[in-house]
Amino acid sequence: MPDESWWAGLRTSAWWMDEVGLTKPIASGRVASDDLKNHEPVNKGVIIIGGGPAGLLAALQLHKSNGLSPVVYEIRQKPTTLGGAVGIPSNGLRLLHRLGLYDEVAAKGALTPKLVLHALKGCVMGEMDLSSWSKQQTGFGYMRIQRTDLMDILIGAAKQADIQVRYAKVLQRIEENDDKVTVHFADGTVDTADFLLGCDGIHSAVRRLYVDPKCKPEYTGFSNMFSLVPTENLTPAASSVRTLSATLTANGLFALTPTTPNCDLLYWFFSREIPLPAIGDVRDGWEERGKNESDNFKSTLLDLLGHERSEWTDMVREVLHNTKSVQFYPIYKIPRGRPWSRGRCLVIGDAAHAMPPHASQGVSMALEDVFLLSKLLRSDVPSIADGLLAYEAKRKQRTEQMLDAAERNGSVRKQTAPWRLRASELAISGGLWVYKMAGLEKLGLGQKPLAYDIEEEEF
Repeated sequence: MPDESWWAGLRTSAWWMDEVGLTKPIASGRVASDDLKNHEPVNKGVIIIGGGPAGLLAALQLHKSNGLSPVVYEIRQKPTTLGGAVGIPSNGLRLLHRLGLYDEVAAKGALTPKLVLHALKGCVMGEMDLSSWSKQQTGFGYMRIQRTDLMDILIGAAKQADIQVRYAKVLQRIEENDDKVTVHFADGTVDTADFLLGCDGIHSAVRRLYVDPKCKPEYTGFSNMFSLVPTENLTPAASSVRTLSATLTANGLFALTPTTPNCDLLYWFFSREIPLPAIGDVRDGWEERGKNESDNFKSTLLDLLGHERSEWTDMVREVLHNTKSVQFYPIYKIPRGRPWSRGRCLVIGDAAHAMPPHASQGVSMALEDVFLLSKLLRSDVPSIADGLLAYEAKRKQRTEQMLDAAERNGSVRKQTAPWRLRASELAISGGLWVYKMAGLEKLGLGQKPLAYDIEEEEF
């Protein structure tokens, strides 16, 4: 176990900076002379691997609340433009507000306070409130925003805070001693800091190379297709969509939702069971499967709608006909019970607990991770070992609760016989009627986890 003196130094670096008037933490690594020419500046307590939402949120919170100046390293050549839209419920929006980012997010995203479920024939089976109770508790509802818009906001905030984000950095090796942790990149550069944070997603290099090399992401059996469609060329019915609207089919779930404040951009996704490629769980197999799914998405979905005619099914057909391209991705998760830390290294977000998107908690779970880590660094926990054990215990209980919810939500996407689909529609319709007539939304049914406040946790 490393000497714990670095732990106290990392926790108190912000205080020391104020005392001496420095603009950066005091942490500095000892660099071998042979590495000096390729060594990145050693001027911060934390290195962050991964420049997606989790990494940028971590950098912003550690800078804002802990006085640290992390450097973020991203494997891609530039900020990614991939992705459709992400849902951020009350628990995540409250934390974005505390980061000072809520107003910018609200200016780009769409509030979607309810779910409207349609039968395959098009009739409305019922509605479910997504956020009224949790909004009463937190002050924030449920929002859907383009991933690229969210990334633009986070990158802009990082620039404003003078947080460095360095691209085209392929992590190759991690080394640790009693004083520091050092990372080596494929371009020959090296960097050293007190602590390493792995925010590099489900296929995390930090986890694979160092924290938990034996951990292998597991395919959930489900895959998603999705796209974004402007409403400017659609009929008024499509342009007036203000909620998350969905329909079950015999082969999966189709959903449609706005992603902008004026609802001029719709996000749709189709989630269903798809087996592993014949050549196994490898990139080539998934690329071929994804191409086939993308090439045939219109016929696949239109066949599922059949000959049913209604305002809803006609609108779905119109949206599909106006879809220019789709993206496909298989949904993986991290097995439960795996370690998240080793020595001076911790993985957070999808790198630690990637889960199916069926509960819309990916960004919110990363935010909760970041805020709890920030609180840990401000606490009186005497050692990194004690601190990270307490961190994992608190976070694993919470993330497993959300994983359970995601898996329950995912069960309706399973392939089923047409008669079973009809039976499910009747059961869901009856359940939603009871939900409405009994006023269960007023009791917070299904929304209590969204009112959870990570900052109420204590170390």
